[in-house]
Amino acid sequence: NVNFFHLLVSLVDVLWRSKLLLLLPLAQSKMADLMEVIEGCRLPVLRKNQDNEDEWPLAEILSVKESNGRKSFYVHYIDFNKRLDEWVNSDRLDLKKIQFPKKEARTPTKNGLPGSKPSSPEREPEQNTTGGVESEIRSVGCPQYYQKRKVDAVSLVSQGSPTTPISSSSESSQASLYPQNGAARRVVAAQPGRKRKANCLGTDEDSQDSSDGIPSAPRMTGSLVSDRSHDDIITRMKNIECIELGRHRLKPWYFSPYPQELTTLPVLYLCEFCLKYVKSLRCLQRHLTKCNLRHPPGNEIYRKGTISFFEIDGRKNKNYSQNLCLLAKCFLDHKTLYYDTDPFLFYVMTEYDSKGFHIVGYFSKEKESTEDYNVACILTLPPYQRRGYGKLLIEFSYELSKVEGKTGTPEKPLSDLGLLSYRSYWSQTILEILMSLKSENGERPQITINEISEMTSIKKEDVISTLQYLNLINYYKGQYILTLSEDIVEGHEKAMLKRVLRIDPKCLHFTPKDWSKRGKW
Repeated sequence: NVNFFHLLVSLVDVLWRSKLLLLLPLAQSKMADLMEVIEGCRLPVLRKNQDNEDEWPLAEILSVKESNGRKSFYVHYIDFNKRLDEWVNSDRLDLKKIQFPKKEARTPTKNGLPGSKPSSPEREPEQNTTGGVESEIRSVGCPQYYQKRKVDAVSLVSQGSPTTPISSSSESSQASLYPQNGAARRVVAAQPGRKRKANCLGTDEDSQDSSDGIPSAPRMTGSLVSDRSHDDIITRMKNIECIELGRHRLKPWYFSPYPQELTTLPVLYLCEFCLKYVKSLRCLQRHLTKCNLRHPPGNEIYRKGTISFFEIDGRKNKNYSQNLCLLAKCFLDHKTLYYDTDPFLFYVMTEYDSKGFHIVGYFSKEKESTEDYNVACILTLPPYQRRGYGKLLIEFSYELSKVEGKTGTPEKPLSDLGLLSYRSYWSQTILEILMSLKSENGERPQITINEISEMTSIKKEDVISTLQYLNLINYYKGQYILTLSEDIVEGHEKAMLKRVLRIDPKCLHFTPKDWSKRGKW
């Protein structure tokens, strides 16, 4: 029995070693494959989708790091928003379908000498992710629905001469809502608008750029748009792991230029009242014993219930404004961050409880905007999203424009989430006006594009693009009419029932200032 036992142990030992020998080439092959994975490679990566199901989307390797003998890879999923970028281990990589970076062919340079430049696979342009931005945060691009040709098309309404209907917005996927078989509840005729001085929509070129190559004087406004020509691999990667702000822990979506020594910390701690950043909980507790703020600095210009708005001057409260911009940059992509906040006003929305006024979101605007921007950058912090606060911020920005006696528009382009919020707000606001119109003497109610713009402070171009997006404009018996179908009306009524948070103009205490007469503010 003893001999049989020793024989059995020997046999198991031989089998085990032979198995290891068989597995060794596979392991060596795996290691060799991992050695070949470099920055710029593309390959399928395992991730969970919204339904918690496995999927293998194509991803690009942006960075590689090694810790304790194991490699990790920072990946960007192609055709996905950058906020989904993450570090993954080698087990989630499909090395069989790897695509290596392509090298560009040698091309003559300006001096006539050949040159070569390695590059990663061609990237598809990403959708911009967030609302317009201030001097400290700039964005690029322009959505299709804002192009001038559509403004020109609708401007023909005031002349009453076209013989063909206006083409619907290219972004709209809905079918025509023109009434058939008596399905429409009401029809509103669009009438000629009053003549106005033409608005300058601006060009892609910076009017302050010097044509002879001599640098021009620094701009005093915040509408300098970044062309991302200085974008690098560092700014494409999230550098902050986690932020603790009051009772919330936030997972940043994008890069933000906090000091380098803080980017290696597992958690970055922020004072929720002055937004000062510190490296540890102990430092935060020590700071809170000295910090006297229990609300954002500046003037409280609105309060209703637990919701308050504070107006903050970027020149008078530089530290707070800069800290706010650093925090906002964690959730806003395609921006360039500057520290000159002087040309901006910040409107911070807060929720009040026994401990103080807690920041919910904010928007900023230029003190002087040559392009009628009433919002430069707008953000609702992630813990408060999908609760109606985004529309409340937008509604408040237009209430300020009404007090100022101006029409306004957000700085373009909007982010994916910002565009959804603005489209929804514009649609609900315009439909609210159209449905409140009453017919006189049995005739269809009449309203002009200019009248809608003046009543809502929404810029005329945004009114037109919204009407086209909803497919409300139709050509009927020689004139353009606005048609509301039953589906549109019912959908609007349901949406308004869910919209509980609204701005009460009676609670707004705001006096606009003429910043053009204030020199350097």
